[in-house]
Amino acid sequence: MTFTTRPEITGTFGVATSTHWIASAVGMKILEQGGNAFDAAAAMGFVLNVVEPHLNGPLGDMPLMIRTAGADAPRMICGQGTTPAGATIAHYKSEGLTLIPGSGLLATVIPGAFGAFMLMLRDHGSLPLRDILEPAIHYARHGHPMLPRVANTIAGLADFFRDEWPTSFETWLPGGNAPTAGALFCNPDLADTWERLVTEAEKATGREAQIEAARHAFYEGFIAEAIDSYLRDACVMDAAGGRRKGVLTGQDMATWHASYEDPLSVDYHGWTVWKGGMWTQGPTLLQSLRMLEGIDVGAMDLRGADFVHTVTETMKLAFADREAYYGDPDHTDLPVETLLSRDYAAQRRALIGDRASLEQRPGQIAGLEAWARAAVERAGRDMAAGPGVGGGEPTMAHLTERRGDTVHLDVIDRWGNMVSATPSGGWLQSSPIVPGLGMPLNSRAQMFWLDEGLPTSLAPGRRPRTTLSPSMGQAPDGTELAFGTPGGDQQDQWQLILFLRLVHGRMNLQEAIDAPLFHTGHFQSSFYPRGTRPGHLMAEPAFGEAVLQALRDKGHEVEVSEPWAVGRLTAASRDTGGMLRAAATPRLMQAYAIGR
Repeated sequence: MTFTTRPEITGTFGVATSTHWIASAVGMKILEQGGNAFDAAAAMGFVLNVVEPHLNGPLGDMPLMIRTAGADAPRMICGQGTTPAGATIAHYKSEGLTLIPGSGLLATVIPGAFGAFMLMLRDHGSLPLRDILEPAIHYARHGHPMLPRVANTIAGLADFFRDEWPTSFETWLPGGNAPTAGALFCNPDLADTWERLVTEAEKATGREAQIEAARHAFYEGFIAEAIDSYLRDACVMDAAGGRRKGVLTGQDMATWHASYEDPLSVDYHGWTVWKGGMWTQGPTLLQSLRMLEGIDVGAMDLRGADFVHTVTETMKLAFADREAYYGDPDHTDLPVETLLSRDYAAQRRALIGDRASLEQRPGQIAGLEAWARAAVERAGRDMAAGPGVGGGEPTMAHLTERRGDTVHLDVIDRWGNMVSATPSGGWLQSSPIVPGLGMPLNSRAQMFWLDEGLPTSLAPGRRPRTTLSPSMGQAPDGTELAFGTPGGDQQDQWQLILFLRLVHGRMNLQEAIDAPLFHTGHFQSSFYPRGTRPGHLMAEPAFGEAVLQALRDKGHEVEVSEPWAVGRLTAASRDTGGMLRAAATPRLMQAYAIGR
């Protein structure tokens, strides 16, 4: 019997799993009171804004994957806001920038997560909006136990907040005192914001009309007005070490709407796997599966050096293509059919050797050679961080606590509705608190380049190529799966490892999550200052010294993490008989799966 840190949760009524135990409990509460998975997911998302404010916020962004009971395939809801009308390369360069900072006002795009939740609730939810927001209002007003990492993050930024972002100082250090780990922490301004939004929405008649009224209050009403008013005059320090004004306006917010789209998919050993479109990094997982289907992964030790090496080299190739060819398909004609084709995968697979590659190797696609050359040239630049704060989105305890990350949730209800969502952005360290709202803006614009002619060039109205990447799958026996993780560039690396262990190791969800994890920082980082670490491979010590040494012998620059320090995966599934399962990582001792 394989040891796991906790049981795989099983039941038939409902399961909720997320990166914080309170959010998971709130999701189960919503299911218990008659709500469906869509209601539960939204309530969980708003609670995660409160209890993990260093990892996500209400003015952040989110891709949302949903599958209604009995549907042949899931759908994506795009909660990734676009760039403001004033976000031009010329303007950013006139501010003395060569890279978009990882924090501050110029890093902001239109907040999209709220709109995505409202679209899902309007079309698929069942409970009144007040029921959805009440748990978040409660924890913001009456307090939640402060996570040690949040307390440490705030303490480390206390001087910066006091000197540069006074609105953040007032919110995160009430009375001038840094919060204590484990003590109750309140955000009364956030509670007031949500209470006012619900009260205004309830002036409309009917559930759907109230949700539309709430969306209007957010994007065209008092929330948009507060953001617009603040940004007219605010000029604040950012990660590049300068004080700069933003370009987001209320008019930008008023013209944006969350939207539906079909996900991309591939088949793998009888499974179907769905991921977000080319504006996410999700297709890297699909490209990796295309390459790996020509390799006998099932014959490998899934904790062994050959498995780690093969998967790492595969991911290097997929992520090199991400840097060259991914972007917003609404603005650029992208070669998605080629990238997901078996012929192209065969060409890429042939590059995987017995030694760790130290090169950036995007594929060569006819007519797009300039994009590939540019990706290689960018990876070779010396891009040092400035003296500011909030330089991006690395993840996990072995990295600095001054930087942001992400959260994740998966929910399945008794009818078979499913949600997988990865809310992010609007971290407490990303941007100052908007006065009176209790929430900071996002910094997703740092995904763009200030070079012309690329799929990821900064331009008005364009979606950044985000790292956020929820997943769904379906097994040959009909079992439906929802899974995901925080982690920036690591999200689709850890998800790929989890999925391969489910397919080839026949592990249950908890076993696959608990097994030792790894990732590479070899390719271009998505986050300021956009560095690369050629040959890098981080692995947990649970692999054992023999495996780690074998990887060094293959040429990998092995960095051994602290124990239980890589990955924040959660997952949930439903088989054709209605049995539900869920699991959550023990790493960081925050995530939890609940169900019955």
